[in-house]
Amino acid sequence: MFEQKLITHMKNFNQFIHVLLAFALGIACVMVIWDFGARALDAWNAGNATSGFFHALGSLFILWTLSTLISAEMSYLLTGRTSVRVFVEVAMISVIREMIVQPVQVISSPGGHDASFSPLHYSLLLVALLVIGIVYKLVSSSGQNDTVTTENK
Repeated sequence: MFEQKLITHMKNFNQFIHVLLAFALGIACVMVIWDFGARALDAWNAGNATSGFFHALGSLFILWTLSTLISAEMSYLLTGRTSVRVFVEVAMISVIREMIVQPVQVISSPGGHDASFSPLHYSLLLVALLVIGIVYKLVSSSGQNDTVTTENK
């Protein structure tokens, strides 16, 4: 009897935490959009639109990640299931972001301080993207086998 009540309360608490997570992700999206606008405006005013735009684009990749996580959170709240594909997508987005931002940081670094282009590092990012792409394809083509079910209701 006690265990059943405890489990019920823990499920309700878990549901509450997921609602808070969804709310926090929404706030984070608004903040990232604000950051994108501020960076783009600063770059435009500084006369360095190209480099500034690519830095701002890095913010949009964070927004893409947050959007993916919001979709996963909505799915979990509705169905109690979390897709493994979400985690693979987030990893892929993160690697793509790094591949775009790293060269821009090297180019825009004043005097090359602490920012040198490493072909080995960039090659490893490409290999990581290839591996993540293969994993994404395998997970996507597996259909129903890519979800983790948790009793939500």
